[in-house]
Amino acid sequence: MKLIIFDVDGTLVDSQHHIHRGMGHAFDRAGLPAPGLDAVLETVGLSLPHAIARLAPDADEAMHARLADGYRAAFHERHVPENAPLYPGAQECLDALGARDDLLLAVATGKGRRGLDVMLQHHGLQGRFVSLQTADGHPSKPHPAMLHSALAETGVDAVDAVMVGDTSFDMAMAVAAGVTGFGVGWGYHAAADLKASGAVLVASDFSALTRAIDHWVAEGSR
Repeated sequence: MKLIIFDVDGTLVDSQHHIHRGMGHAFDRAGLPAPGLDAVLETVGLSLPHAIARLAPDADEAMHARLADGYRAAFHERHVPENAPLYPGAQECLDALGARDDLLLAVATGKGRRGLDVMLQHHGLQGRFVSLQTADGHPSKPHPAMLHSALAETGVDAVDAVMVGDTSFDMAMAVAAGVTGFGVGWGYHAAADLKASGAVLVASDFSALTRAIDHWVAEGSR
């Protein structure tokens, strides 16, 4: 069996505006200037405490905790899944890969489990992934703990797994875990940054990603 592990925000789901609004709400409530969209997108993929620390480097731990609480409140009180749609082609890619009997699908995301469950339910993806790794029980990306857990849960060796993601954090995590990293070109980090962080390729769209995975599986079966 081969294992394909997907990031969520910026890879499967375009949640940039939702995340940006949540951060804006948290900073406004704490009386701090809200970060711009570009600054927020640079932190997508990190666990929330790490993202907050980057966005408010001069604030103390108490303020970081207040900002994180404000973001969680905004996210869960104002969560509108329609504002975080699947990227074009994502459903078709998951359908094609999920129909294969030689592939397992998993998730490794900086989201918390509650937010991930909301997204999966809204998009009808419950039961699609055999392993769900979230920020709740692991160090932040690029630490490889989430990938190690996904491999352990599925019984797949690192050499037989691919991490699909849109950020340099995803690709660095893949390298640290000994997993192949496939970057995607429609997310929040530049293709050059993905390659510099260890991506073996950067797919231009989901059709190209599906073909790349097909080719990777075929090469590994020889």
